[in-house]
Amino acid sequence: MDDSVRALPSPRGGGGGGPSPEELLTQVARGSEAAFEQLYEVVSGPVFGVVRRVVRDVAQSEEVAQEVLVELWRTAPRYDPAQGSAVNWALTLAHRRAVDRVRSAQARADREQRVGGMSSGREFDEVSEAVASRLEREQVRRCLSTLTDLQRESVMLAYYGGHTYPEVADLLQSPLGTIKTRLRDGLIRLRDCLGVTR
Repeated sequence: MDDSVRALPSPRGGGGGGPSPEELLTQVARGSEAAFEQLYEVVSGPVFGVVRRVVRDVAQSEEVAQEVLVELWRTAPRYDPAQGSAVNWALTLAHRRAVDRVRSAQARADREQRVGGMSSGREFDEVSEAVASRLEREQVRRCLSTLTDLQRESVMLAYYGGHTYPEVADLLQSPLGTIKTRLRDGLIRLRDCLGVTR
C-alpha cells in the first residue's frame, strides 16, 4: 500500500480534534478556501498516489492530480456523505480521471500509429489534404449548428471535451438517462447531416 494512503489522518482529523474531511468538504461546498486548504493537506497525497499508480508518468500524474483537486473544489456541493467518506469520494474522482487520461493517451497513440501506417510509403498532396480537412471541419461545424442547444452542449462535452457520460450528466446537472438520450439523438442527427452510412 502507498505510504501516503497509510499516513491518512483518522476521519475525525487525526486526534487533533480538527474537523473531519467530511466537515471540511461541507465547508468547501460553501466556498471556504481555508477549509479547502485543510482538505488539500488531507487528500492531495492519496490522490496523487492513486493517479500515479494508474498513469505512471510523474509529470502527467501531477497534472491529473491537480485537475482532480480543482474538480473537488468545483464539485464539492454535490458531495453526499451518505454515499461514502470524503476521502473515498476524492480517490474515486482521482481514479476516474486517471483512467480517462490513460484511455485518451492510448487512443491518441493508436490513432497516430494508424495514421503513420497509412501514410508510410505513399506520397500525398499536403495542399489537398489541408483543404479536405478544412472542408470536413466546416461541415461538422455546420451540422453541429443543426442540433438543439442541449444536444450540442452534451456532444461538445462528451466528444470534444473528453468527458464520460456520467461526467457530462454531473456538469449539466441532468440525469444520466437524459444525457444518454440527448447524445444518442444528437449523434443520429449529426450522422444524417454528415451523410454517414451505417
